[in-house]
Amino acid sequence: MNFERVVFGFFVILTLSLNYAFVAGSVEATAHHNVWILTFAIIVNLVAIGLKLGDRSQIGALLLASGLVASLLLITARVVWIVAGSGDGSGPAPEEMTDIVSIARGALIANIVATVILVGDTLLSRR
Repeated sequence: MNFERVVFGFFVILTLSLNYAFVAGSVEATAHHNVWILTFAIIVNLVAIGLKLGDRSQIGALLLASGLVASLLLITARVVWIVAGSGDGSGPAPEEMTDIVSIARGALIANIVATVILVGDTLLSRR
C-alpha cells in the first residue's frame, strides 16, 4: 500500500464530502449552509493541491487542474459570503445565498471529477 496515495485520496474524498455537506439543503436558506464547512472545504482542498504539486504525470496534472478549479470556486463563494454579510451582520440574503451555493456546486462538480479520476487511476494501476 502506498501511504502517499492513501493520504492524497483521503484529502480528495474529504474535500468532496465537505463540499457536498455545504451545498446540501435548501439553496436560499442561510441556516442550511454553514460558513465553517465552506471554510474547511477550502482549507482541505488547498492541502490536496499542495500534495499534488510535485507529480509530473498526466493524471497528476488533471487532478491538480480540478483541484485548482474547485479552490477558485470555493474561494469565490467565500468572498461572496463575506461581501454579502458585511452589511448588518445577519448574513447573506436568500438571493446572495443562491449565488454562493451555485458557485459551490460548481466546485462540487470539479471535486467529483477529481474523485472519478483518482478512482479510475487506482483501478487501472497494476500492483
